[in-house]
Amino acid sequence: MDTAILPSTLMLTLLLSVGLFFFIRASTKDRTEVAQLVSEQDEATLMSQLREYFRARSYRVAAVDPEQNQVIFEGNVRPSWFLAIFLTVLAATGILCLSLVLSQLFPSLSIFFLGMVLLSPLSGIFYWKKASKLEKVSLKVETTQSEPPSSSTITVTAHRDELIELKKALELKSS
Repeated sequence: MDTAILPSTLMLTLLLSVGLFFFIRASTKDRTEVAQLVSEQDEATLMSQLREYFRARSYRVAAVDPEQNQVIFEGNVRPSWFLAIFLTVLAATGILCLSLVLSQLFPSLSIFFLGMVLLSPLSGIFYWKKASKLEKVSLKVETTQSEPPSSSTITVTAHRDELIELKKALELKSS
């Protein structure tokens, strides 16, 4: 076997392992965004729809500021079983690849390196513990009365997936 192939394969595998590590770590990153959404409905109707929407998604009203016309909802976000299993399989595959390369370099330690694959469920556990958290959604509703049919502008601070679902459910448009 060529002596340059194994070290270069090890270097590439280590780089891929670093990428996998950061991918697993990023799975729990906070993805809160601020969006301005526009509705054709008046403020009262829109607020009741928003309250019902968040109640149906297991959020509760945490705070109300009538002067700012702002409401803060809180809800527990459940981690995804699919993502936990997917991250565990990815980690197992990455560790297996690294173990095979290291086993070629150090044959006497191959059992130890292959045993490292048993650490892969730690990535799923890491995701599961970090992804389960209390999520806050902040809403500020303002009425725009530039034309006879009044419309409302909502400033929403929430997780980007929640923003996408909210836009779809209430047929809101980005401003």
